[in-house]
Amino acid sequence: MMGGSPALPSFPLGFRPRNPRYGKVLVLAAISWLGAGAAPVWQAPPHLKLGELQTLELREEDPAKPAPGRPALEDRLGPLHLRAVEPLPDGRGWRLQVQAFTPGTAVVPPLDLGDGQRSPELKLDVPRTIPFGGPWVGYGGGNDDLLPAIPFPWAWASLPLFPFLGLGAWLVLRWRRSRGKRRLHHAIHVFRRHWPPRPVDRATLDAAHALGRDLLAARFGEGARAWGPADFRALNLGPWDQWVLSLDAARFGHTQPPFPGAEPLVAALDARGTLPKGGR
Repeated sequence: MMGGSPALPSFPLGFRPRNPRYGKVLVLAAISWLGAGAAPVWQAPPHLKLGELQTLELREEDPAKPAPGRPALEDRLGPLHLRAVEPLPDGRGWRLQVQAFTPGTAVVPPLDLGDGQRSPELKLDVPRTIPFGGPWVGYGGGNDDLLPAIPFPWAWASLPLFPFLGLGAWLVLRWRRSRGKRRLHHAIHVFRRHWPPRPVDRATLDAAHALGRDLLAARFGEGARAWGPADFRALNLGPWDQWVLSLDAARFGHTQPPFPGAEPLVAALDARGTLPKGGR
């Protein structure tokens, strides 16, 4: 070794670096790698509810490091719909409001936060099943969805029935108002079948008299059952005056006055006049 020459340090295994600053470069690279590895962390719920607004937080936990920059996002955060981005109250990160419209696993890729920072990948589970009565029931499809029970709109479906109900009410009212005419028509039909009475015996005469009184009651009211010859003459019901007299005579075996025909008796029911007390 020559005199005056500086002694070189010994290195392990006999290696000597070509550049004396090589060790410093390795140390700085290791520090940079460790700093880059400490990325901000996600704070998120374990499951996202389909269709509902959920809050995610991207936070820098190390107070010695600067807060992450605002993520370069517009309307989507991976498969999630982004609704709002705002800084955390302590300024150490960002709060993101998202909404999931696709069931399954939502994978949020790493985000560029500037200054070489990137967020870690985030995986979130979005269940398919929605609670009964939820606003997004059946949105995702699938056999696990609980579809809502939609009642039949009876109130709206009954609106077209109103015209038919009105028609039915009018028919019922008309039928009730024509009850007297139906009763009169039936009484006329029965009276024609049994007048004049044959044979002329007491039972037949009484039956014919009852049928005649039923016909008078159907035409003029229940008070007509007690009308006598004077009442018939006051109403110009001459054939019915003869009807009363002929029945009374037949009960005692007389043939005069004779029985009037059924047609004159029915036609006389349309005669108009002043009804006595106890009439219609």
